[in-house]
Amino acid sequence: MNSLWDEEQVTAIADDQLALRVYTSQLLGAEPSLVLHGGGNTSLKHDVANLFGDIERILFVKGSGWDLATIEKAGFSPVRLDVLKKMAQLEALSDSDMVNAQRAAMINPNAPNPSVEAILHAIIPFTFVDHTHADAVVTISNTADGEARLKEIYGDEVLILPYIMPGFVLAKQVYEMTASIKWSKLKGIVLLHHGVFTFADHARQSYENMIHLVTQAEAYLAAHAAPGPVTSAPVPPDLKQLAAIRQSVSQVRGTPVLAQLNSDADAVDFSSRQDVCDITARGPLTPDHVIRTKRIAMVIHDDAMASVVSFAADYREYFKRHRDSSLTCLDPAPRWALWPGRGALSFGTTPGECHAIADISHHTMQAISRAELLGGWRALPEQDIFDLEYWELEQAKLKKGGDVPEFEGKVALVTGAASGIGAACVEALLARGAVVAALDINPDIREKFPSDRTLGMVCDVTDPVAVRKAVETCVRSFGGLDIVVSNAGVFPAGRRIEQMDAGIWQQSMNLNLTSHQRLMQEAIPYLKLGLDPAIVVIASKNVPAPGPGAAAYSVAKAGLTQLARVAALELGSEGIRVNVLHPNAVFDTAIWTDEVLEKRAASYGLSVQAYKTNNILNCEVKSHHVAELACAMAGNLFVCTTGAQLPVDGGNERVI
Repeated sequence: MNSLWDEEQVTAIADDQLALRVYTSQLLGAEPSLVLHGGGNTSLKHDVANLFGDIERILFVKGSGWDLATIEKAGFSPVRLDVLKKMAQLEALSDSDMVNAQRAAMINPNAPNPSVEAILHAIIPFTFVDHTHADAVVTISNTADGEARLKEIYGDEVLILPYIMPGFVLAKQVYEMTASIKWSKLKGIVLLHHGVFTFADHARQSYENMIHLVTQAEAYLAAHAAPGPVTSAPVPPDLKQLAAIRQSVSQVRGTPVLAQLNSDADAVDFSSRQDVCDITARGPLTPDHVIRTKRIAMVIHDDAMASVVSFAADYREYFKRHRDSSLTCLDPAPRWALWPGRGALSFGTTPGECHAIADISHHTMQAISRAELLGGWRALPEQDIFDLEYWELEQAKLKKGGDVPEFEGKVALVTGAASGIGAACVEALLARGAVVAALDINPDIREKFPSDRTLGMVCDVTDPVAVRKAVETCVRSFGGLDIVVSNAGVFPAGRRIEQMDAGIWQQSMNLNLTSHQRLMQEAIPYLKLGLDPAIVVIASKNVPAPGPGAAAYSVAKAGLTQLARVAALELGSEGIRVNVLHPNAVFDTAIWTDEVLEKRAASYGLSVQAYKTNNILNCEVKSHHVAELACAMAGNLFVCTTGAQLPVDGGNERVI
């Protein structure tokens, strides 16, 4: 591991200690093998003048909710150092009381909560303190003779301490164990199974001490536990089985989740190990990971659903073995799984949660493989992991709860998504927490919705092969499919029946009718494995109230409505709801240019605004109105409704 310190970049902030603290924190955070998703913390001790002009020594420590990779000055909580030092001398203190006392000692009430390791940072007598969960160091410590190996690597330069749970107990024990040591002789402290602390009075020295210690551990692993070549060939995943796994995990967790598959060579190789069930049952890389990943991974066997049920039963037994009456059992669903021959799955309610779990599991698999070459992977005992998973501070978060977006963890697919009603449906679904596969023939769809919750795909929905690939890509990316908004369509040029061009007629039938049937055909097998699945079909006012010159459009949309009615009858027993919307005069779409609007309004002897509001309610119907009702049909409000047809037209006399 190389130092990333850039003297030229630092020159501009050399006189700003907190800026230096931000700089080296971001250097540490930029290296995933040091910290992952909120792991690790850093601090600075600095003099600050208070309101009365008195100088106070303040500990600026990473605040809750900030990652080192992206932390700014506002991410550091300023706490009075003398208060923290006095807290270290107390005989006992609950972690909840510690958090409250730390917050009361802050000089800025708007800052985030200080790290639970603030007291530990306070008692280390140096200006800068860095703490990481370095993979290489923790990997070595997670072996049968890990402590001896670390002493062999570091000698007297590093104080090696047994694992102690974070919080007041850890700070108290370190305080007592370091009362008589000569700090100047140390480059760092290693907490077994947890991580590394380095420190100095200068930002660069503390940072580079960390790089030096981690590099020594990496060199040891390279010499004693170099991984061999990847040997396993990947097995293509069965997408229906993937959707079934996701469905089962969601049911056990009690909320919809996404399932994302990591099928890179290392994940496939690890999942294919003969001893995968044994080694993944020994515990996480560090106890902190249990909050995101639970203690162990699930291994998927031939009967995938039985694997989920078995994992949940084992988790409940694990809780019973260690619980006390004050604890609330967490949901027993897995957070990650090994799918032999296919790779590793991560389960989360958002892509961000899946990504964090995938990162942690990736590093865990690497660490386990190396530790096995050092004599065997040995994580902390089960009780220690349980104590952190059911830490009073984590239990307190459960009681706070919070509102969850209606469609969080759900997967939607929208056709005709690049503009108009389709684009509005994508936006509305995203606003309610869904992930969305957005399909359109327009190449702009790839960049239309720049979000990790949107998958923009170019797709000609009249091409059955393209539709199949799009649905499969959606399932492969998110784990399943729950909501389909079948929207793609075209309003062909007006022709009376005797003047109808065969090409115009066929174009309308292909896009406005047949493409929807093909989409349903490809989506239904996955919707059957979905979560409260629903299809919303966007038809037209021309179904109940057709107009002259629109036979190609009206007939296709009438056929589409009839298709939806039959689908409602066929799919009701599978729990799949199918409902229809009939929009009219939605003018904020690509087909309604200013020129077209002016011509149509003039043909009725109306102004453009009067033409737009020419309905019983005198209101202008926009795409977002249709999208809002489409989301309602896909959600809880319509949970007992299928086969319905609703107008979105401001009131039309011919329809009424």
